[in-house]
Amino acid sequence: MKTLYLDCFSGISGNMLLGALLHVGLPEEVLRKNLSLLPVHGYDLIVTKVNKCGISAIYVDVKLNDDDHHDADHHHGHHHHRHLSDVFQIIDDSQLSSKIKTDSKKIFLLLAQAEAKVHGVGVEEIHFHEVGAVDSIVDIVGTAIGLDYLGIQAIYTSALQVGKGFIKCAHGLMPIPAPATAELLKNIPYYNGEMSKELVTPTGAAVIAALSAGHGNMPANFLSETIGYGAGTWDLEIPNVLRMHVGEIKEERIITKAFVVEANIDDLNPQIYPYVMEKLLNMDVFDVWLTPIIMKKNRSATMLSVLVNDSMLDQVIKLIFEQTSTIGLRFYETERKIAMREIIDVKLPWGKVKVKVSAYEGKICSITPEYEDCKIIADEYKIPLKKVQQTALETASIIIKKDAIPEN
Repeated sequence: MKTLYLDCFSGISGNMLLGALLHVGLPEEVLRKNLSLLPVHGYDLIVTKVNKCGISAIYVDVKLNDDDHHDADHHHGHHHHRHLSDVFQIIDDSQLSSKIKTDSKKIFLLLAQAEAKVHGVGVEEIHFHEVGAVDSIVDIVGTAIGLDYLGIQAIYTSALQVGKGFIKCAHGLMPIPAPATAELLKNIPYYNGEMSKELVTPTGAAVIAALSAGHGNMPANFLSETIGYGAGTWDLEIPNVLRMHVGEIKEERIITKAFVVEANIDDLNPQIYPYVMEKLLNMDVFDVWLTPIIMKKNRSATMLSVLVNDSMLDQVIKLIFEQTSTIGLRFYETERKIAMREIIDVKLPWGKVKVKVSAYEGKICSITPEYEDCKIIADEYKIPLKKVQQTALETASIIIKKDAIPEN
């Protein structure tokens, strides 16, 4: 499983992530080409090689062009006054892949929720300030582009050094970590350290909160294959860099902790369930399902079940209470055992599709062509979807046998 491990001994920010992704193999031209698909202009992406306490790293800076910026933002509102819906619209209006869009929106959603909780207002009342500005859109979407290009399937992080002291902002002096950052770092281990600087930004914290699978230590059986460094802005006594390891988790059977959340519901309009399920899946829960049940007095009802990691548990519970009619739910810890998964590109006569190959105890147990890739080809070439899927399956099987991967 292609895995990213982030060593955050000097914090993490959006531009540190971008720099590290470029250092480990994301081509700069790929990043620029994909960012150009966003309906956002009036900025220059400056990429430079720097040295931080003897470590060579890549520093990424987003320079706003004030002359062009006003016109570029005309359709989406001034960048200091963007709401979550404005940012989502910018992402949705692009031609980026669905995975990049989903990951980007997930990160921005957590940012908005954290800011809303800190200020005691609704999510859509939040004015994003610098979080909704062009530089943060570039940092967040750029990170999603890099993860997609590198084929990252899981992200793990060390404990984060956040810095100590106070930072000056629009509301006055705020303790480090800033309130929104602290909100995002719930259930994520961090420490202050000795640096009197803000080392973890809300953007960096939101990426970890939204996308990482585990925190605190390098995962067991992780083999680091490539290491890169993304530079931060500060010049400190320690290297102000994010160390990024790209590698593989070779373990055949991965057991992870998760929570099952359940609610028995007998008075909800059935039209609401697909809406709630979509919202939950957009939060990157592991699974959502419905079960028909019979409750007391022989009433027909539905049990809504969600499988989720610990960092998203509170948000899932909140959404269920907000969006359904339940007045109570239960949750309990469970274990997940998952097969190893690898995504391979398969070339068909009509184009490329991604195929997920799953293996358990050294044997292939599932070969699944990506539905969306097959659907695009079927629509474009006017051929049956089942024919595209079957061709992808047969071609993938040949590739697997050629590479001598044992099949069941």
